[in-house]
Parts: sequence; structure tokens; C-alpha cells
Amino acid sequence: MTAPLVMTLRGVRKSYRLGRHAVPALQGVDLDLRAGEMLALAGPSGSGKTTLLNLCGLIDVPDAGAILLRGEPVHRLDERYRTRLRRDALGFVFQQFNLVPVMTAAENVEYPLFLAGVAQAERRRRVAQALERVGLASHAGHRPDELSGGQRQRVAIARALVKRPALVIADEPTASLDSQTAEAVLELMRERSREEGVTFVFATHDERLSSRCDRVVRLRDGRVEGAPATPPTPPAPTAVAASARSAA
Repeated sequence: MTAPLVMTLRGVRKSYRLGRHAVPALQGVDLDLRAGEMLALAGPSGSGKTTLLNLCGLIDVPDAGAILLRGEPVHRLDERYRTRLRRDALGFVFQQFNLVPVMTAAENVEYPLFLAGVAQAERRRRVAQALERVGLASHAGHRPDELSGGQRQRVAIARALVKRPALVIADEPTASLDSQTAEAVLELMRERSREEGVTFVFATHDERLSSRCDRVVRLRDGRVEGAPATPPTPPAPTAVAASARSAA
């Protein structure tokens, strides 16, 4: 049985201004992300990996084309509504961890739940569960400077997963880790993908990571290698837009 689609991109184009010139970053990209999938975006620097990752994370909007989250178009929502969707439906893991230095591991993991208005008792339960799952229950009271690089990355993963997101966006999540630690982090993400159905999409140059993914999408000059560009066919706004606005 084919897993349901979490995110769909059709005919996505994005350019940036450099002085008087428009520099194309993506030139008609199609991409499907399915529940429980681990997908790597690979390609040389300047191929469009980071731009595509930012679009999947609703950090940026395309110039043309369509982005659907769980079947509903989200590519033309304004920043206020995209922020709510990032908060509620997406998780992020960064190369440099981006933990708050004055917060403990537990407080870093709890913070997105606090922003989402989750009740305190439920926050504590979910934080304890998240830290247990990444093997850091005994380090809940440690600040980032008291943790190793691998432990900090595991805290970052727990923080991304504690919201129970549909999709986790990860930018070079193993680049700052040694081989042994990277292997442990990759296995952790694989377990969460299999057991919880979380979809991971990575931008990476790390062959260790690419080789462990279900699929590798290679980009070159803003296009998926081997796939022709697709004309944009954006659908009409429906339920996700309405849902985001009703939450405002």
C-alpha cells in the first residue's frame, strides 16, 4: 500500500535578485513527499537544495507553481498563516543545532509546545517522552554547553519531533558530527520515521546520510536531474488556508 502524500510540489520556480538581475534558483521542480519517507536532496553548491528546503519548510514562497501540504494548497498563504503551519505541522533540525544556551535540554524541547499553547502537564509528559526516545532522559536538566555535539543534535531532534509534525526539515544535520555520532543520529531518525510515520527531508552533501535514505533527489542548476520542468498549475485555495485563518 502506497503511503499518503504529506507534501507535493508542482512546477515550482524561484528566483532571487542580484543587483538588476534575477538569478534563477529553481526552474520547474516537481516533488512528492510521502508519510514515513526519508528523502535526501543532493547536488553541488548552488543547485537549489537550500531554496527547495526553505520552500518545503514554508519559510519562503515560490514565484510560480504550487505547494500542497496534506493535499491542500499553502503556497500563497501570507507569512502569518505560514508561521502557524510551521509551528503546528513542521519540525526543523539545523546543522548548528540552534538550541537556546540558557535553557536546559528539557526547556529547549518544551519551548515549541509552550509557543503552541499546550497545557503545562501535557508539555511535561511529551517532553519526558521525547527525551526518553532520543536516549537523553538523564540529561534533561543539562544546558547545551554541558552536552556533546551528538547529544545536542539529539535534543534538536527531540525538539523537532515533540510537536508530532507531519514533516521534519533538516539542513545538513550530520555535517558537524563525527562518523560514530552521525551514525547514531541517523539511526535515531530512521527509528522515528518507521515508528511514528514522520517524513524527513534533508539537504546534504553527506553520503552517509544519502545512503541511509529511502530516496535521493539530485538537483542541478535548479532542476531535478532527469526530470523535465513542469508548467505551474496552482490549485484553488481550500481547507488548509481556511484552517490557518480560523486559528488566527
